[in-house]
Amino acid sequence: MPETGGSVGQSGHHKSAQSMFVFVRAVTYAALFIGFLLIYVPARLLSWSGIVRPEAIEVQQVVGMILGAAGAVVALWCIFTFAAVGRGTPAPFDPPRRLVIQGPYRFVRNPMYIGAGLALAGAGIYFESWSLLGYTAFFLLALHLFVVSYEEPALRRTFGQDYESYCGRVKRWWPRMNRA
Repeated sequence: MPETGGSVGQSGHHKSAQSMFVFVRAVTYAALFIGFLLIYVPARLLSWSGIVRPEAIEVQQVVGMILGAAGAVVALWCIFTFAAVGRGTPAPFDPPRRLVIQGPYRFVRNPMYIGAGLALAGAGIYFESWSLLGYTAFFLLALHLFVVSYEEPALRRTFGQDYESYCGRVKRWWPRMNRA
């Protein structure tokens, strides 16, 4: 009897350690992605174009902060959902082990990318930077091409009919407010 209790304890500890490892991987990959594409590159664009932080907070800065914050919240929600539900990360080389159709994925198939786009657009509006808004458009176009040419075919191969059914219920880019 004690051996069974020990076995259950080790199993629970093992699952907890695995969950923590998945979470650490997801946060690490997300930090690298966010750090490079959503912070470093935009900062370089602003620097190269000579744009500095606005002296006063006006309506457009408030709008930019709200959009940026909303985008960040959506993206972080997605990262945690990938780790908790999918047992994987947003990185293409370490994807979720289970099809993630919960959380923000109930409403739209690519909420993480939408969140990142909102964060970038918010920064562009905040800084009143056409170059940053142009980068946002380029970023979203590149993501669309990545999703269509790599991500969706990979998900179809991995999850088959479950993914096809999900695609039939939930749109790629435009959120549906009813649950999938």
